[in-house]
Amino acid sequence: MVSHLNPAFQAIGLLVLSNVFMTFAWYGHLKNLNNRAWYIAALASWGIALFEYLLQVPANRIGHTALTIGQLKILQEAIALSIFVPFSIFYMKEPVSINYLYAALCIAGAVFFIFRG
Repeated sequence: MVSHLNPAFQAIGLLVLSNVFMTFAWYGHLKNLNNRAWYIAALASWGIALFEYLLQVPANRIGHTALTIGQLKILQEAIALSIFVPFSIFYMKEPVSINYLYAALCIAGAVFFIFRG
């Protein structure tokens, strides 16, 4: 990424991209390969996950220069949920319940507590 950006922002950008790949690797096969053997889905998911890791590993290395490992983990979970909900709604066409809001509030609380002074 651009070296003049704050390491935390670089990490966030890479984690967002990584989580897009992660979400498709973990759940995309449920829509696209649901009529194939599980090992075909696993191999396809593994191929997608490679791109996730090519972004996630540098994100954590860069991010760890400015953030604690706990902050990185909670940040990743918040990003994962922010990617998963639109994926679930628009790609998987799954209904969303109020429980998504409750989960988001819990994650927001985790972000607050891990980043407070």
